[in-house]
Amino acid sequence: MTAAAGRTDLSKPAKPPKSPRPARVGPTPRFAGGVPIDLILEPLLVVVGVVGYLIWHAAQDFTETEAVQLQWSKLGTSVWEHIQLTVVSAVLVVLIAIPLGILVTRKRFARVSPVIVGLANVGQAAPVLGMVVLFAMWFGTGFRTAVAALVVYAVLPILQNTVTGLRQVDERIIEAARGQGFSAFATLLRVELPLSVPVILHGVRTALVILVGTATLGTFIGAGGLGVLITTGVTLYLPPLLFTGALLVALLALAIDWLARLAEYLLAPRGLRGVSA
Repeated sequence: MTAAAGRTDLSKPAKPPKSPRPARVGPTPRFAGGVPIDLILEPLLVVVGVVGYLIWHAAQDFTETEAVQLQWSKLGTSVWEHIQLTVVSAVLVVLIAIPLGILVTRKRFARVSPVIVGLANVGQAAPVLGMVVLFAMWFGTGFRTAVAALVVYAVLPILQNTVTGLRQVDERIIEAARGQGFSAFATLLRVELPLSVPVILHGVRTALVILVGTATLGTFIGAGGLGVLITTGVTLYLPPLLFTGALLVALLALAIDWLARLAEYLLAPRGLRGVSA
């Protein structure tokens, strides 16, 4: 090797080192990391189902009874009644189950915790059809009785997830909040509940899907809904009615589940977004 080969060429200036990219400053974008696939897939399934049903409906030659039951005005009324049963029941369940879940996790109410959870377990374990009939015998038939039975049946998922979400909050975080001067109530509102939002909303989502399916039983006590189509189709052996009722219940469940999933994604703290409950 010659001496010239080992010399460094000083005639060419050395390239300056690349400066690191500045860190991003500011809030994290709402949809950073991409939108979860189920937020895209579920509405697509609903749209495909609705379009497919419209094509099927237009191609059918219905009997007189089927044509009366499947006219668009009557179908719209049945869907609206079903949505009312589901939404009113869900709102009441949330107003009952989340405060009860908070109560159960407070140390001063630890003695009543097994009683509350046990009653919620009884409501879930009892057959919903039997509960609807019993409530009808006690309170009469109609919309309110159906809602009461549905509320008792759907309390457990939200109650259980509220308790689980609050109990999984790290005690050190709670102690740090209290050390900064937060009261117990402020710690609950500003620390415990925000960190529990994904788990609680997952319970709400589960309860909503349960309510959509069980609301069909309201037809047995005169509460209306899509269950009327299903029971009429079974009783009179009219497959188009049975198919329509079952399909619309399934599509409604998918649509409501998507809305609940969207709320679960948007309301969760950004640091917990995408973490499964």
